[in-house]
Amino acid sequence: MKQKLKKIAAITMARNDEFFLTRWIKYYGNEIGYENLYIYLDGTDQKIPKNAGAAHIQKLPHTDMPRTTGDKYRIGLMNDLARKLLKTYDIIIGCDCDEFLIVDPATNQTLAEYLSKIKIKNSVSGLGLDIGQNMNTEHKLNPNATILSQREYALLSTRYTKPVVKNAPLDWGRGFHSIDGHNFHIDKNLYLLHFGAVDMKMLEQKASARGPDWLNHLHRRGNGTINATSTLPAHGEKMLHIARIIQTYVRPIYALDKPAMLGLRRVVKIPSRFKLSGI
Repeated sequence: MKQKLKKIAAITMARNDEFFLTRWIKYYGNEIGYENLYIYLDGTDQKIPKNAGAAHIQKLPHTDMPRTTGDKYRIGLMNDLARKLLKTYDIIIGCDCDEFLIVDPATNQTLAEYLSKIKIKNSVSGLGLDIGQNMNTEHKLNPNATILSQREYALLSTRYTKPVVKNAPLDWGRGFHSIDGHNFHIDKNLYLLHFGAVDMKMLEQKASARGPDWLNHLHRRGNGTINATSTLPAHGEKMLHIARIIQTYVRPIYALDKPAMLGLRRVVKIPSRFKLSGI
């Protein structure tokens, strides 16, 4: 008997991020259906991606805000949208457009099949993998090829072990990093891939657009993720299991609703089967 799939929506908000947004649309559209994507574009000047298809896209007026204020504003919009959608959807995936929730290809299940099968207690998290460029061996990204065919290393990051999946009208904290007032649950087969530090040239372009001081700072200090993936030894897949155990039970005393890694910084080689995600 064919498994009955739950109704799943994915939501995000983006500004000046066509590179990742087109990939976000393609990935989640293929996984759960383009008609189940809901996107806010921050600015009436923003272009709708050519591959948007049946995705629901709304342009909002842009207002310059301090970072903290802007983060609160954006997550407020996402929480309001999720509450509205949960009246007709079973599950909501909320994340930034450079974040991709994948199910381990070893399960031989699609993301929709897997999320429909597991028991979700309010929310569920994937283990966070912050993909970085190894400056010693990896070149500038070719935009015509998949990202994971060009990048092999990731920093295990508690920052990206996010409860991006929820099935109850509870509020995400800023950046989807927590569920207000609730613990989080890391699934054994889910991973959240973050690509914000996937290419140094891309980071340089963004820093240059913000001004010479930002670019000088990047050149002087580098990027934490890229520094790690370029200098630290890469561990095998066993470290993914160890990190999941640590993050399940350890909490920072200043944020009991978020995971911790005991101060450990570990780089892992991304399992080659993850390339099957098509990202």
